[in-house]
Amino acid sequence: MQDVWHFMQQQSWFYLLTVGLVSLCIGSFLNVVIYRLPKMMEKKWQEESRIILGEDSENQSVSDAPFTLVTPRSTCPTCSTQIKVHHNIPVLSWLLLKGRCAYCDAAISVRYPLIEMLTTVTSLWVAWHFGATLQALLYIVLTWALITLIFIDIDKMLLPDQITLPMLWLALLAAAADITIAPVDAIVGAAVGYLSLWSVYWVFKLLTGKEGMGYGDFKLLALFGALLGWQSILTIVLLSSFVGAIIGSIQLAIQGKDKSTQIPFGPYLAIAGWLTLFYGTALIDWYLNFLGV
Repeated sequence: MQDVWHFMQQQSWFYLLTVGLVSLCIGSFLNVVIYRLPKMMEKKWQEESRIILGEDSENQSVSDAPFTLVTPRSTCPTCSTQIKVHHNIPVLSWLLLKGRCAYCDAAISVRYPLIEMLTTVTSLWVAWHFGATLQALLYIVLTWALITLIFIDIDKMLLPDQITLPMLWLALLAAAADITIAPVDAIVGAAVGYLSLWSVYWVFKLLTGKEGMGYGDFKLLALFGALLGWQSILTIVLLSSFVGAIIGSIQLAIQGKDKSTQIPFGPYLAIAGWLTLFYGTALIDWYLNFLGV
């Protein structure tokens, strides 16, 4: 294993090729996670509700059959035909099938190959920027997690703990292993990240009686604090708010909705945090210049 890693460090083309191919396959899996994880959580909540309400398990419907990330096998949502392996090759299958089901000719969303390509391009960018290092490996895994969180939040207004919490612990362990920042900075960064949005949440709720964001946003910012330290928190919050305000306003205008419509904050937070990994100092300088400071 060490010989392979050493070879990757010496041969950048092999390293980037490996990252690209693996990320392409991972992107296909992320499509599954984005679709199935919220449904798995919903089924679990329904099961817990039945237990609390004392409902007889014999009354469970057929839909309560095992549903995980790997079972049942993927099927066409229109004709329910099981998708064959050679019809599930990332990007290539979608292109060869011309974006349609091989059995019923129903349209297949372009979002599937786009997520696969997004996963590949962003992972390659991390690999190229940080080289063949453990830090790059950590940030590539982070990138996969962020893409999943972004699209789940867009679809369901939800940032699952099943993703944010393991990544938070991984970030803290990386600091302890001297891969990122000092352990103390990571711990303080996680605390500041969580408590900063938690404080804003409660101030807003006390003043308006409404919830301005969810607890998943607190945990996501805690994750970035654990990776980058408390010094990065203000940059991420300002950048995510700035981008969110612009894109959110455009989105509401296009959809013809009023300003009271809720929009997910997680995607902007994830994008801002990811960009800060690369351009933290430059972003701070740009923002200060923008304000004329």
